[in-house]
Amino acid sequence: MANSWRRNQQIKIFTPKNLLLFFFTSLLLLIFLYLTSQTQPHNPKPLKSLKNSIFNLPIKPFDCYNSPQAYPVIASVVEGVKYPFLFSLSDFGNLPEKPHKNIQRVLKGKPFRKPDISVTVQELLEKMKGENGIFLDVGANVGMATFAAAVMGFKVLAFEPVFENLQKICEGIYFNRVGELVEVYEAAASDHNGNITFHKLVGRLDNSAVSATGAKLAFKSNEEIEVQVKTIPLDEVIQETERVLLIKIDVQGWEYHVLKGASKLLSRKKGEAPYLIYEEDERLLQASNSSAKEIREFLHSVGYNHCTQHGTDAHCTKTD
Repeated sequence: MANSWRRNQQIKIFTPKNLLLFFFTSLLLLIFLYLTSQTQPHNPKPLKSLKNSIFNLPIKPFDCYNSPQAYPVIASVVEGVKYPFLFSLSDFGNLPEKPHKNIQRVLKGKPFRKPDISVTVQELLEKMKGENGIFLDVGANVGMATFAAAVMGFKVLAFEPVFENLQKICEGIYFNRVGELVEVYEAAASDHNGNITFHKLVGRLDNSAVSATGAKLAFKSNEEIEVQVKTIPLDEVIQETERVLLIKIDVQGWEYHVLKGASKLLSRKKGEAPYLIYEEDERLLQASNSSAKEIREFLHSVGYNHCTQHGTDAHCTKTD
């Protein structure tokens, strides 16, 4: 009977203890909602610009954060370089019959085969460690030279007009944690401001070029697409107060026009003028209506009297 009596008793909800608990719970909830409303959604920080090199320029850096993400992403560490870095492929080969050689290496658990330019850039910049200056990567492709320099702590300005390659450079910026060191421009360096028709080869983006003939020299069977890209002289990007340590130019025959657009930079006196690497492939140069002789004569006019050949690349410095 006693238990039956207890079951019929009305449960008291509004006891002093329950009211106090309800009050504190409500107070905590209100504080949480207030703090949530005051907190802005997290947005990635924009890439920091290089000192004295980006504001009031004719063009803005490529915005990696607002660019559509390319997929799939196939990236790996590069083998055999002194300062390791990762880069992402834009060319997958002919899948699945004939995949890119580095995809085959990934499937075997091996790193990507090292690009020669990465080793060259690191060897040269290692001699300049401690010097304050930047590296210019003109014709950056997917960033093999850019990241070779950035992981050593050097600031980099990269120029690349092919959108798919820009996406891969953005991936490399994330992979290598070098957002505060690298800025990339969606433009082709040249000797004038404006726009130019660029010939992009499907499946061989590393061979795209201003010249249709130059683009197809090595890969004649590839589909070609014409796109309009911005052009800008390096002299309009690099301020007179900005030291440039090294310039690498690989633009499939457009080298002469890039160099002409950097005449002020290249005319700096010895000790302040940059070390210069550029591709000197006569077939590609002729396809763009220039020549190795024309380039050498121009370089001589701005004081670069010492050039040595390294395969298809020329290395130039100023001498007394």
